[in-house]
Amino acid sequence: MSELGERHLLVVDDDPRLRQLLQRFLVQEGYRVSVAADLAEARHALEGVMFDLVVLDVMLPDGDGVSFTAEIGRSRDLPVLLLTARGESDDRIAGLEAGAEDYLAKPFEPRELALRIAAILRRAGPREAGTVSFGHLRYDPAMKELFDEHGPVRLTDGETALIDFLAVRADRPLTRFEIATGVGLDGSDRAVDVAVTRLRRKIEPDPKAPRHLVTVRGEGYMLKTGGDRWP
Repeated sequence: MSELGERHLLVVDDDPRLRQLLQRFLVQEGYRVSVAADLAEARHALEGVMFDLVVLDVMLPDGDGVSFTAEIGRSRDLPVLLLTARGESDDRIAGLEAGAEDYLAKPFEPRELALRIAAILRRAGPREAGTVSFGHLRYDPAMKELFDEHGPVRLTDGETALIDFLAVRADRPLTRFEIATGVGLDGSDRAVDVAVTRLRRKIEPDPKAPRHLVTVRGEGYMLKTGGDRWP
C-alpha cells in the first residue's frame, strides 16, 4: 500500500498491453487507477473525476501529450508525468516547458515509474476532494451538497451519506457490504438496496433504468461519472 494512501491516477497510453500492465502494477502499489487509450478518452475522464496525477504518453493517435499537458495546466492544478521515446530530448524539454512535473523514457521499469509518481505526489501534498459530475448533477464533497442546474438538491441525511460515500469512489464497483459499512447501514443487502432505490429517485431521470447509480452484476453498485456535460 502506498504511504500516500489511495490516490487516483489516470494512465493515458494507446498500447493496450502497457495500459493493462501499468494499471495492474499501480493498483498493487496502492493507487486507484483509471486508463484511457487516447486524448478523447482522457478528456472525458477528466470531466467527471478529480485525479491526483496523469501518466501521459507523448505520442497518441489523436494528438500529442505535450500539447495536452499545456491544456491541462490551463484548466486545473494537476501534475503530469510524461512517457517519452528514448532519445527524444526535444519531447522531454517541450514537455517540461509545457508544465509536466517529470518524464520517463520508454522502455522503463515499472518500479521506477512508481517511485517517480510517489515523489511527485509527495511534493504536491494532499489534495482536497473535488466535485464529482454525473449527468446534469455534481456533488461537492467539501460542502456535502448535490447540485443540479437549478441549484442544491434536497437530500436526507441518509441520502447525503450514501452519495458522499459513492462519489469519492466514483467509477469503482462497491459491494453491498462495503456500502453498508461505509454508510452505517444495518449490514443487510436489503437495507442497501432500499437506500440505493431512494437515492435513485433523486438523481436518475428514470429510476427504473438508472444511468448514474448502476447495478454491477455479481458485485454491487457503482456511481458512473461522465454522461451529459455539466452546464
